Amino acid sequence: MKQAKSSLLVNFGGPRSLEEVQPFLRSLLTDQEVIRTDWPAFLHRLLFNRVADKRAKTVRHDYAAIGGKSPIYEDTEALARALEEELGHPVLSFHRYLPATHEEFLQRLAALPGEIEVFPLFPQFSYATTGSIALWFHEKAAPDIVQRMRWVPSYASHPLYIAAFKETIRTFLHEKQIPEEEALLFFSAHGLPQSFITTGDIYQRECEATYNALKSAFPHASSLIAYQSQFGKEEWLRPYTRDACEEVTQYGKQHVIFIPLSFTSDHIETLFEIEEMYLPVVANQGIKAWRCPALNRRPDWIRAMAGIIREERHRSSTAMLMRHK
Repeated sequence: MKQAKSSLLVNFGGPRSLEEVQPFLRSLLTDQEVIRTDWPAFLHRLLFNRVADKRAKTVRHDYAAIGGKSPIYEDTEALARALEEELGHPVLSFHRYLPATHEEFLQRLAALPGEIEVFPLFPQFSYATTGSIALWFHEKAAPDIVQRMRWVPSYASHPLYIAAFKETIRTFLHEKQIPEEEALLFFSAHGLPQSFITTGDIYQRECEATYNALKSAFPHASSLIAYQSQFGKEEWLRPYTRDACEEVTQYGKQHVIFIPLSFTSDHIETLFEIEEMYLPVVANQGIKAWRCPALNRRPDWIRAMAGIIREERHRSSTAMLMRHK
């Protein structure tokens, strides 16, 4: 008899309305895997709830500019439905920083049958993303559920992921009629504090693996990698996207295409940060600036996810993905 299986698609989530911006930011900024301090948990929560409340006033305007919500929630839900049809077994979605969804999620999680294959929508592993979600399950889910979880830890250079990503870029160049030899492919990944890397996070190495696999597919274009979305005053991964924007003329290309390296769905950091903060800087230098969409709901991306989930490759337990403090 075929053993029962199910899958779990995990993501950060994003505000589904302007009213949800504040609780989203509170949940995000009080996560001590994302913002690390040596303070007691209650003190960390107290301070960063205040920071979140202050930032929410500004960030609401940014979300209003992209339609009053993040597309991530709806994209993740749609991907889960498509994967369920593709795989032929139950697929449940989880939104880490949407606390209003957690109670119902845990109820549905308890009903999942058999071994649970967990697929993070973070191609490159970090303790601040996949690791944070693993810790959440360790603390919130029933132990028997956690024991049945088998995680895809990352797929930064997996051929199926890379193939879907290459096709996204090729499609964009074709649709915009941009010759490869006239293009600078500007791969922008979410940044991390440098201290995360020096204490063992493999995220930067995995971003570079993805970047190298992609740039080799476009040998006639120029390419660069940079890191965006810095928060706070400490040193983050360099080069910073905002600094690299000022130096694009040295490549001598007519087109600069921003490509969201570590984002599988478009959201505030692509639809607002790249569109409103980076494209104008490049355009003001007399170069045509473009934003290539993320993988979003592309059929080849859905097939790629299903293919990775089906593989009998090494899987990680929940405990293996948690940071040792």
